Amino acid sequence: CRTVPFTGELQHRTLRVFVNRSLAMEKIKCFGFDMDYTLAVYKSPEYESLGFDLTVEHLVSIGYPQELLNFVYDPSFPTRGLVFDSMYGNLLKVDAYGNILVCAHGFNFMRGYLYPNKFIQRDDTERFYILNTLFNLPETYLLACLVDFFTNCDRYTSCETGFKDGDLFMSYKSMFQDVRDAVDWVHFKGSLKEKTVENLEKYVVKDAKLPLLLSRMKEVAKVFLATNSDYQYTDVGTTHRPWQSYFDLILVDARKPVFFGEGTVLRQVDTTTGRLKIGTYTGPLQYGIVYSGGSSDIVCDLLGAKGKDILYIGDHIFGDILKSKKRQGWRTFLVIPELAQELHVWTDKSSLFEELQSLDIFLAELYKHLDSSSNERPDISSIQRRIKKVTHDMDMCYGMMGSLFRSGSRQTLFASQVMRYADLYAASFINLLYYPFSYLFRAAHVLVSVPLWPRLLAQLHMMYKEDRPQYKREQLLPWESWSNFPLSLELCFSCEVTSSQEA
Repeated sequence: CRTVPFTGELQHRTLRVFVNRSLAMEKIKCFGFDMDYTLAVYKSPEYESLGFDLTVEHLVSIGYPQELLNFVYDPSFPTRGLVFDSMYGNLLKVDAYGNILVCAHGFNFMRGYLYPNKFIQRDDTERFYILNTLFNLPETYLLACLVDFFTNCDRYTSCETGFKDGDLFMSYKSMFQDVRDAVDWVHFKGSLKEKTVENLEKYVVKDAKLPLLLSRMKEVAKVFLATNSDYQYTDVGTTHRPWQSYFDLILVDARKPVFFGEGTVLRQVDTTTGRLKIGTYTGPLQYGIVYSGGSSDIVCDLLGAKGKDILYIGDHIFGDILKSKKRQGWRTFLVIPELAQELHVWTDKSSLFEELQSLDIFLAELYKHLDSSSNERPDISSIQRRIKKVTHDMDMCYGMMGSLFRSGSRQTLFASQVMRYADLYAASFINLLYYPFSYLFRAAHVLVSVPLWPRLLAQLHMMYKEDRPQYKREQLLPWESWSNFPLSLELCFSCEVTSSQEA
């Protein structure tokens, strides 16, 4: 397989790896993997629908109304990175600083009178819960369904912080905790894994390129697996055989994110029975042995590697990426399956992005000859209304809650976390197949002064021109308007530039 050429074709865009911090592949001595949603890619929306249905069934079994069984999972509504306000029962889309971008109460989008400052204290973890993972998607939709049901059902009276049924009161916080407990029950005690294993073809993607990439990685470095799943599920869920042969080290029951701190006792798994052997394992690394528990420090010791030698690949921005980066200094690769759709929308609806940029320019033109001594106030109301309309139309192209990365021209909390903690990211780690292991992923230079902007804009223009030949130089935009591009496209323009310098 050859490196993906820099062309405007959507297929090639979705096969790229995007860069936040420079990384020299030849310096990587170990490749580490998560399993769920990384090595084992679940089919969407089939897998989310299964999780949703099982969670609803459990809620009904503990006393929730039978009518909930009529709900059907709708993948067009939820997106990752939303925040649930357990006081008022709202789903919030916020930026990195807690400013509210979108507010939904059930399926009703609110003006935000409950948040007069349009701001939340994100560190109030007792009240606000971030729904960051792919496993959270069914949960996000279920929370909206429950709020909508109890708000509109005649048997219940809505209150600001919950709902009443006669003398009984249920707060949104209590409802949220019931949903959290139900989700945990489905994953750890329920039949989710059993039903997945029974129908792997329906729920799990089998990618023929996976064993090829793992084999090539193993030729140049050590490869390990660290998953929270138990051995039995890992053995069945990893669909390529014999899967153990692709790894130098296999760790199940890792209990991330604890794994990246104090960890747990390292034990050996009896692969014939799936049971754990008695006692702590203290020996050297043995090929073909499956271990349970352990910690990131133990991984480094067994593999003879330092933190910077390891590139860890996962989908969980907290459990995989943030903790491995902050506690161990591992290099990180975040898998974002939604990126393929984000790129598709940007390509398909580029006229909306271009109109929004044109409106930004027109707005700037109205203030062109004014300074601090001017008393004149241009009428910008019509432009503001149009910007609001175009922004809404643009967001709706991604789904009911908009883009994973942006709301209009503002980055989401999820986007800021990606930029902060993920060195590399892509729609699939399989994209690494199209890069040599000597490749230097080069991040854009940090801009510290205004004179650097013209040079960057010239670069952006030339790269964009390759994708859009009809784009004229006189249409080059001021730097402010580039903030309207999705996070992925900003980086798409500037991050795939190779250099002879070392990362």
